[in-house]
Amino acid sequence: MQHQPLPIDKVKLVIFDWDNTLAETRTPLTFAVNQILKDYGMPDWEEVKKLRDTNLSFRDNFPRIFGSKAEEAYKKYAEVYLQNVKNLISSFKGTQEVLNWLKAHGIKIAIMTNKDRRLLEYELPLLFEPKLFDRIVCGHEAPRDKPYPDHAQYTIHGLLPEEVVSPETVWVVGDSPQDSMCACGAGVLPIRVGHPIWGDEEKYAKNIIHYNSFEDFYADLSKK
Repeated sequence: MQHQPLPIDKVKLVIFDWDNTLAETRTPLTFAVNQILKDYGMPDWEEVKKLRDTNLSFRDNFPRIFGSKAEEAYKKYAEVYLQNVKNLISSFKGTQEVLNWLKAHGIKIAIMTNKDRRLLEYELPLLFEPKLFDRIVCGHEAPRDKPYPDHAQYTIHGLLPEEVVSPETVWVVGDSPQDSMCACGAGVLPIRVGHPIWGDEEKYAKNIIHYNSFEDFYADLSKK
């Protein structure tokens, strides 16, 4: 896919989304939430997810789905998720190579996710060495989560001086409009990995560098 050149010689920090970017977590999420929906006599996730506000995290959509029982339902979901994620989570080809390349070139890497820390810290070592990452920021730790720029700004703070932050020095790698809206709002470079899901109305789409896979992303990086 044709796109603007990556500013490889200037990048200092790359921030990665977790769910369905570094980790394929759609499978364990669907497995767990369907069990909870069944407990409450509700349709499966394919139907219920139509109720979501796409500007909110999965967790923050529970009140829209479960109403007054949202907190109870989320606790049940988290337990089922933790009991089963080890056998259901996976990563994507090329992901480890990208992380290794960045670290080998002295580039800081971070995780920025709307997921709650308890779940993230359990599943992260199933796929990657946690010490690879210079910072991990989870849901409800910044003033506002993605898609708001606060999440990226909070993640960057302390890793780079504010005056050097730009689309050349900081990249945000994700799989969804939430990730790229956050990046654009924070004045850094959005990189999208995976099948495009942008609609015609997405005003940020023109600013995104897109790769079909982490293997393609790595191929571009390793040209240096």
